[in-house]
Amino acid sequence: MEPDGEFAADDVLVRLRSVLPQLQPAEQRVAGVVLADPAKSAHLSITGLADQASTSVATVARFARKAGFPGYPSLRIALAGAAARENALGVGDRNPPAELDESASLEDVVRTIVHHESRALQETAEHLDLASVQRAVDVIAAAKRVDIFGIGASAQVAADLANKLLRIGRVAFAWSDVHSALTAAALLDEECVAIGISHSGATTDTVEPVEHAAAAGAFTIGITNFVNSPLARASGLLLTTAARETTFRSGATASRIAQLTVVDILFVAVARTDVPGSTTALSKTYDALNPRRTKGSHRVD
Repeated sequence: MEPDGEFAADDVLVRLRSVLPQLQPAEQRVAGVVLADPAKSAHLSITGLADQASTSVATVARFARKAGFPGYPSLRIALAGAAARENALGVGDRNPPAELDESASLEDVVRTIVHHESRALQETAEHLDLASVQRAVDVIAAAKRVDIFGIGASAQVAADLANKLLRIGRVAFAWSDVHSALTAAALLDEECVAIGISHSGATTDTVEPVEHAAAAGAFTIGITNFVNSPLARASGLLLTTAARETTFRSGATASRIAQLTVVDILFVAVARTDVPGSTTALSKTYDALNPRRTKGSHRVD
């Protein structure tokens, strides 16, 4: 990505995680050092950080520019601010568990995972572009149908959004099989909305249906953690999450919680565009799904 000026201190770590897949291997090593310990990195000279990442000073300088800063001194200042904020929030000693750690107690595991899932919620809310959210709400509310594409862990989120929209009388479908997804995408038109959900934004089976939907004329929305990902490039509108995943915890609950947060925001906001209609639809679907109100049944699933 190209530099775009100064960031607030708390933006830098989210921004670095979002551009990580687009960095070169040596730059990724620099990012790894910085993200693992922002406070320590903020006190390192450019040479010291290069040594820590086993790379060159030129690579660190290039990394700073790709992170959106005019130079390494500006990056250090932002890292110091981010480290101070994370320390105040109690984040500093709770890195996401990258691998199985036999030395960690069960209490440590519970506290660390819950902490980072809470942070995924907070950071996603802090960095959502409300103008983009409003645009997404407007087009979904006006669409004759909404098709949602997601594979693996994101398929559950896609199904959740489709079910929520159905509950308020919207025509919505969730697709997790790529053949069905491509078939559905090809039949969309200008009155339809296609939503792709992928944490990495690089899942081909999600990106391709979104691309086909766009070619068919549908309005496309991407929900992803990475702003320069293939899904982001394929989407007419982008909504970003801010969750931390690792190799060990790929598909972690934190990323799904962040996605579900965006989904819930969309659902409630769309429902508010027609409160009487949404209320009626919710009441009808509640009655249909409540076993105690259907033919005297007392079955509980």
